[in-house]
Amino acid sequence: MPDNGLAPDKITIESLQIDTVIGVYHFEKTYPQRLFLDLELEWDIKAAAQSDDLADTLNYAAVCQRLRDFAAETQYQLLEVLLEKMAELLHQEFGIAWMRLHIRKPSAVAEAASVGVKIERSY
Repeated sequence: MPDNGLAPDKITIESLQIDTVIGVYHFEKTYPQRLFLDLELEWDIKAAAQSDDLADTLNYAAVCQRLRDFAAETQYQLLEVLLEKMAELLHQEFGIAWMRLHIRKPSAVAEAASVGVKIERSY
């Protein structure tokens, strides 16, 4: 994005429900668990703001579906790996150059509402 002195445009998605098999313990590898994903994606929205055409912006419904499909098809032990792979996917398949992702696993620690990992990536 060009530096015009303004903050870059961002598209946000909050608490996207992701179901995937994830965990280090044997019992966690036997069933999908629900995770929640927050995304902040840098995207220039000027063209879409002028045209009112979905083709001129990031299709966040497609992003959500692709991430949900990816999670359903994969199995990792660590949230860190899943989140890094999702960042790579967003860059490679949607051309997103900057992103901030936060994934939460509500069932990981009984005494906590959730545990999670946050990353920020620029490509």
